[in-house]
Amino acid sequence: MALVPPIDYEAASAAVRAVYDDIRATRKTEYINNFWRVLANDPATLARTWANVKEVMATGALDPLVKELIYVAVSVTNNCEYCIHSHAAAARAKGMTPQMFDELMAVVALANATNRLANGYRIDVDARYASPLAPAV
Repeated sequence: MALVPPIDYEAASAAVRAVYDDIRATRKTEYINNFWRVLANDPATLARTWANVKEVMATGALDPLVKELIYVAVSVTNNCEYCIHSHAAAARAKGMTPQMFDELMAVVALANATNRLANGYRIDVDARYASPLAPAV
């Protein structure tokens, strides 16, 4: 149960309604999910978060499905049940298959295991990998 009540459109302030309207227009839906309805308790946080999501999740160098898969992976690692469900639904809408989800979970599990090993052993980064823009090897 949310710690604060979700705000329905009819009970929302003009500032919140404006964000809700933009969410509806951008996503081409009438549905405002619980995440946004709860954030509406703080209109500034709602507006700031929506603007950031709208910018980062927009089509860019990464395919929208790839962005959703990354979002699911991070949500699994952070144990955010709400985000896992909502972004898995978004990924399915963008073409994620059950096989893709299974493979994604395998990659998430592997990355978490090997990250812990690298962190635990405090392994020095190879010079050739030191720059995030280093050429692929």
